[in-house]
Amino acid sequence: MIRRAKREDIGQIAEVHVASWKTTYRGIVSDTFLDSLTSEQKISQWTRNLEQDDSILLVAVEAGQVVGFVSAGKSRSDHFPFEAEIYAIYILKDY
Repeated sequence: MIRRAKREDIGQIAEVHVASWKTTYRGIVSDTFLDSLTSEQKISQWTRNLEQDDSILLVAVEAGQVVGFVSAGKSRSDHFPFEAEIYAIYILKDY
């Protein structure tokens, strides 16, 4: 199921964000940096994102667990003629 994120999803969104970085960017980004990432570091980022009036934060949920998410909103660029932009999209490797 895909739905709008809720405040109670923030911890799982942060976990998906970190897990996705660790599986996707291993070998591209330094292991030291990846190993230092924690979901606790991302909670404030995703809390702020959820609270912004003009942002969209959707989660993919399976069996009651967040397995992916997408963050989008108003375009941040004056160089492209688009009204909206996807800021982040992450999904667990198993999905």
